[in-house]
Amino acid sequence: MFRNQYDTDVTTWSPTGRLFQVEYAMEAVKQGSAAIGLRSRSHVVLACVNKAQSELSSHQRKIFKVDDHIGVAIAGLTADGRVLSRYMRSESINHSFTYESPLPVGRLVVRLADKAQVCTQWSWKRPYGVGLLVGGLDESGAHLYYNCPSGNYFEYQAFAIGSRSQAAKTYLERRFENFKESSREELIKDAILAIRETLQGETLKSSLCTVSVLGVDEPFHFLDQESIQKVIDTFEKVPEDEEDNAGEAEIGAVAPAEQGGSGDQDLAPMEM
Repeated sequence: MFRNQYDTDVTTWSPTGRLFQVEYAMEAVKQGSAAIGLRSRSHVVLACVNKAQSELSSHQRKIFKVDDHIGVAIAGLTADGRVLSRYMRSESINHSFTYESPLPVGRLVVRLADKAQVCTQWSWKRPYGVGLLVGGLDESGAHLYYNCPSGNYFEYQAFAIGSRSQAAKTYLERRFENFKESSREELIKDAILAIRETLQGETLKSSLCTVSVLGVDEPFHFLDQESIQKVIDTFEKVPEDEEDNAGEAEIGAVAPAEQGGSGDQDLAPMEM
């Protein structure tokens, strides 16, 4: 992705009007583990893939609590995401202390975008290499925003970022018209199903994903592994009727071999 002399500085424009350092930061978001957000009228669900560096290490946190009414999921450089989530938490606490009321989600997102934009216009700074899905609930309802390393932000009904997120986006695009009226349980199920789309054939287990939820009269919190596994079992478990049919088919296949009598006993073990 080397762009010759036009990508050595974040303030250097290319002849085509592009800032390649900012584009590289946006590419870092695509390399991170997938994160997904959905919202209805009363709830917001954030989910992410738990990706460990090796079998000997634990995964890094990708979802952070900002306040009782705001949470954030990240994709990209985890260290940058941790710093920005701490900034968001500080802004929320300061607003609550000063005005004795929760910080509106949109106002926090604008401040976050302004902080990211500053890093795109000074040569001694670099853009944050992380994308953030900010979910929250305030007086105007539930919100889900995506904050880009370029300083742009967008509000969505549902969105996915990170590696292999296009498969999750395709699933969300097929279902998004129902999200506004969805219940809490339906949102959680759709979030886990979207996570499954990013795994590309890998078996979905509760240990591979983290799910958080917030809503009306429900502060931000994480779902435990047992609750996630129960949701997974509703669409991953093989129906009992199919298991019974499979068992009968195996018995039927073995029966002719048993009727063969002593003819098979003369065969060598490898040939059997």
